[in-house]
Amino acid sequence: MTLLAAFGLLVGLATAPVLATYAGADPRALWQAGGATALFVAGFGAVGYATRRDLAKIGFWALPALIVFGLVLVFVDIPDGDLIYSILGLVIFAGLTMVDFQRLRRSTDIDSAPLLAASIFLDVLNVFLFFTQIFSRND
Repeated sequence: MTLLAAFGLLVGLATAPVLATYAGADPRALWQAGGATALFVAGFGAVGYATRRDLAKIGFWALPALIVFGLVLVFVDIPDGDLIYSILGLVIFAGLTMVDFQRLRRSTDIDSAPLLAASIFLDVLNVFLFFTQIFSRND
């Protein structure tokens, strides 16, 4: 539990400057991203929680592929690459959110609660950051 609290504190300290920058430039994007994140996690979490079929194998290579694509975007200028990256990230984290909520439903061991909490927290954080990037685009 202490590690989970320390992790939450460190992630909060790391993301606070980014969110402050977004709030200064376009506070509407943060509100839109927050609402979209709530609907996204509630919808895909409910689907994952209700699904009986084992979802554990969804996207085993999807997240590493997204990381590689993000690294490619650093070096190669792809038109609308940031939008593509955000949409792919949302698709991947939709699957991961369903998997984590299914793990939550199937879990009977209290010792796994901190790991599940951290996993769902990371899903929500990443979805929020992807939506923030989408809603703050200046086309």
